[in-house]
Amino acid sequence: MTDHAALLSVAREAVAKATGIIRSMTSFSVAAKGDRDMVTDVDLAVEDAVREFLARETPEIGILGEERGHEGNTDLWWALDPVDGTANFARGIPLCGVSLGLVDGLKSTVAAISLPFLDVTYTAAEGQGAYAGEERLEASKATKLSDAIVSIGDFAVGEGAEVKNRVRMALLAELGGRVQRVRFLGSAAIDLAWVAHGKLDASVILANKPWDTMAGVLLVREAGGVVVDSDGGDHTVRSAATIAVGAGLRDEIVAAIARVGA
Repeated sequence: MTDHAALLSVAREAVAKATGIIRSMTSFSVAAKGDRDMVTDVDLAVEDAVREFLARETPEIGILGEERGHEGNTDLWWALDPVDGTANFARGIPLCGVSLGLVDGLKSTVAAISLPFLDVTYTAAEGQGAYAGEERLEASKATKLSDAIVSIGDFAVGEGAEVKNRVRMALLAELGGRVQRVRFLGSAAIDLAWVAHGKLDASVILANKPWDTMAGVLLVREAGGVVVDSDGGDHTVRSAATIAVGAGLRDEIVAAIARVGA
C-alpha cells in the first residue's frame, strides 16, 4: 500500500527545493520550444534538481516532467511542471508555480503546488483534505453562474490551434454573458489551486497535460469540489479536458461547455 503521508512529505520538500531555485535565479535566458511556446533555463534547472531529488528519495516511482519526458515506472509516477506559467514568469508576472502530483493508475493521490512569488504552498493527500499551509481548504458553494468567477485556460498554440481556439472563443462568449467575471491567469496550477481555495468558482481548461493538472485536480477534489472531463464524466489522467468546479455549479458549467461543442 502506498504511504501517502510519507510521499506528501517528499513532495513538500521537492517543491520547496524548486521554490528556492526559482527565487535565487534572478537572471535567466528564454528560448523558443515551439509555436508561441517557450522554456527558460530556470525551468530546466528546477526540473533537473527535482528529478535528482525524487530519484534518490523514491527510486521505485517514475517521473514525467514537462521538459525532460517520462522515465521509470508507468503505473506510479510523479507529474512535474517545474515552472507552470512560464510566459508569466519570463515577463515578471508573479502568477506561476511549481506543480507536483503523484499519479497512481489513472488518478492523483498526492499533490504539492508552490507559488514562489505569492508565498503559499498547497498540499493534499487522498482522503486527508487539501491545505494552503495549515489552512484547510473548501471549494466554492456557489449555485448560480451569475455569482461565479470562472477562469479559462490558455488558448491553444501549435498545430491545430486555429480550430481549437474557435471553441475557446465560443466558450468565452458563452460564459462571459452569464458569469460574474471571467479570468485568464496563465497557470493551470493556480487555476486549480484557487478553485480548491474557493477564490475561483470554476476553472475550464480545454486540455489535460498531466504535469499541469494532476496535482491541482487532487486539491480540488480534497477540498470538496469536482473535476470532470468536457463531457461531464469523471476526470482521469486520460481525459481530454480539465473542468474543476464547486459542486453546486457542476451541471451549469458542463451544460455551458456542451453548448459550444467543446
